[in-house]
Amino acid sequence: MPRRSFNRLSLCAAAMGALAIAAFATPSRAAEDAVIIPAPAIDAPSSGGIQTVVLSGGCFWGVQGVFQHTAGVVSAVSGYAGGGKATANYETVSTGTTGHAESVRVKYDPAKISYGKLLQIFFSVVHDPTELNRQGPDSGTQYRSAIFTTSDEQKKVTDAYIAQLNAAKAYRKPIVTKVGPLEGFYPAEAYHQDYLTLHPNQPYIAYNDIPKVENLKKIFAENYIEKPTLVGDAKATD
Repeated sequence: MPRRSFNRLSLCAAAMGALAIAAFATPSRAAEDAVIIPAPAIDAPSSGGIQTVVLSGGCFWGVQGVFQHTAGVVSAVSGYAGGGKATANYETVSTGTTGHAESVRVKYDPAKISYGKLLQIFFSVVHDPTELNRQGPDSGTQYRSAIFTTSDEQKKVTDAYIAQLNAAKAYRKPIVTKVGPLEGFYPAEAYHQDYLTLHPNQPYIAYNDIPKVENLKKIFAENYIEKPTLVGDAKATD
């Protein structure tokens, strides 16, 4: 078993005890509850071919899983962003000293899903953007909320949307998501890819991440696809 799985399960058991065991069989809610939020008032153009954004919202297993079930996403790859190439590996990133955040590189077709809709899903069902350097049972700068943009238009839309949500008091606390240009993305180790699909009954996944996919299906039904777009399936377009 990868060290990640052992650490996650230990944290989950310590924090949730018997609830984690129950969730193994019948997950009932995510560690971060979904929030119904308005769509962005402004959005990026629905043209220009395949686009890329890198999103960080806690453990990349759940972030990847949600976007692999999102229509219009052509690939979602778990990895590391925010630090250098030399430290872009799980063992080192886990120390919280590398500048990296666990991240997912999302490539999408803007003719099928808008950048604004991706942001709405990210802020609504993927994670809690008001939590600083933590999500669910995981804490550290590597679990921070961040958006690494690849164009000026993405940066503009993201900043405007965060301001919109804060002004509307969509959450009980202000959004702490950091927004900045992508300087490098490094895919994670193979055993981290497609983790939610490959291990749906792993207690951490069952309790923390499967409910996120369920919330995507419920809240964003028109954007949900049943069959996930896995890393292996997306290689032709990645």
